[in-house]
Amino acid sequence: MFNRETLVNQVKSNPNWDVIIIGGGATGLGVALDAATRGYKTLLLEQVDFAKGTSSRSTKLVHGGVRYLAQGHVDLVREALYERGLMLKNASHLVSKQSFIIPNYRWFDSAFYTLGLKVYDLLSGKLSFGKSTRINKSETVSRLSTLKSDKLKGGVVYYDGQFDDARLAINIAQSCIENGATVLNHFKVNTLLKNTDGKINGVVAKDTESGLEYKLNAAVVINATGVFSDAVLKMDNISAKTSIRPSQGIHLVFDKSYLPGNDAIMIPKTEDGRVLFLVPWHNKVVVGTTDTLLDSHSLEPKPLEQEIDFILQTANKYLNKKATRKDVLSIFAGLRPLAAPKDNSEKTKEISRSHKIIVSSSGLITITGGKWTTYRRMAQDTINKVIALKKLPKLKCKTKDLLIHGANGIVDRSNHLYIYGTDQTLIADLITENPDLSARLHPRLQFTKAEVVLAVRNEMARTIDDVLARRVRVLFLDAKAAIEIAPLVGELIREELNQTAAWKDEQISDFVKMAEQYVLK
Repeated sequence: MFNRETLVNQVKSNPNWDVIIIGGGATGLGVALDAATRGYKTLLLEQVDFAKGTSSRSTKLVHGGVRYLAQGHVDLVREALYERGLMLKNASHLVSKQSFIIPNYRWFDSAFYTLGLKVYDLLSGKLSFGKSTRINKSETVSRLSTLKSDKLKGGVVYYDGQFDDARLAINIAQSCIENGATVLNHFKVNTLLKNTDGKINGVVAKDTESGLEYKLNAAVVINATGVFSDAVLKMDNISAKTSIRPSQGIHLVFDKSYLPGNDAIMIPKTEDGRVLFLVPWHNKVVVGTTDTLLDSHSLEPKPLEQEIDFILQTANKYLNKKATRKDVLSIFAGLRPLAAPKDNSEKTKEISRSHKIIVSSSGLITITGGKWTTYRRMAQDTINKVIALKKLPKLKCKTKDLLIHGANGIVDRSNHLYIYGTDQTLIADLITENPDLSARLHPRLQFTKAEVVLAVRNEMARTIDDVLARRVRVLFLDAKAAIEIAPLVGELIREELNQTAAWKDEQISDFVKMAEQYVLK
């Protein structure tokens, strides 16, 4: 079912589709799942890999957005809190409840945040993750042993969600296929096709593995390419206005000793007015994020020195265990596809995080903005808009209660394989078949060879980068370890794909060059 040859054959034998979606991040995959479950003939094409861009580089939070509440965006927060509840229900193996503590160093802060978070609780309604509470200094210190206690007055505890972003993207891609969609990574759209009156009626796309090009027709083409949206809009109309202003956010990953308990820390006001999170993730700690407006975008954005310094300095203001550059296990940067402001405002805080659907005169539909937590709602709104434009027959949205591939209700987080949900049995089967696959990839990490084989056979991984960045998250957890195991992983993939030694060498070289950026020198 998840075999690339089978999926490519579906494209070869079917040039006609109801919906073609360009982009395989959270938004595109959400749209594909919505369209397929309604019953439309759906094709999604991703130029590199699912969640290669922004969707694998988040702060790993499923949240309503406490800071949007402070800005008065009550509707945005209410919508996100509702979707947060659905994500926990529908992807229970990847989304979990996470307690956050806001340390208070002034009495006023304690009252202010307690009140604000009561509103947050209220807005979450029936799908609440737990009531926020004020805690005293001694409880705050006992729960956060690495927090500076000098002048500490106490803390406020609240609850949000935590998840594995790229793993969820892969599982949504699998859900799309299970519901009749064709989704392909490493398949690049190069041209938009138009009929005589200038209306878009398809695409020309290239399978970057085989080099073959395909001419594909569609009733509607949806541009869900995130920070690359403008490139597709310009493909449609060379003089299209800029719709996206990319904002970069970076994260530093540390050993669990920087946050040994189960609670995350939320610093609500940093020097640049942002919030800073320290979040437990896969037995490590993710610290971020920044918000730097950029004029350009790329598939591998580079962290800026001032962003690195900002995170280290801010974290060290609050931690009694000093974080230095040499303690950083991995550093990753992501770009938020913020809807460009009309007045050229430079403040990303003022650029909306709500999503926006653009309908071009050619009929191209572009969905921009938004965030991971609201991916399902964005998809629903997008397909509803297509129906309203009479491009597709009216069919009802079915994703509200749809379980994502792997969701199984019972999750044992003491076993690192919990992220596979119901697919854990497939890993057990692989190891029974070949006991050598139970061997660890690296002594510092729990991941096994079997997970690499599963990624290729069942999760559409084609490259070392696909496996180590987005299936088995080694690159984001310990970049040096990722570089060290690249040859081993390359050989496992080569065998699975029946590739040549030259292919493997090129893969290792490409991956190492890219992965060096995740190591903080």
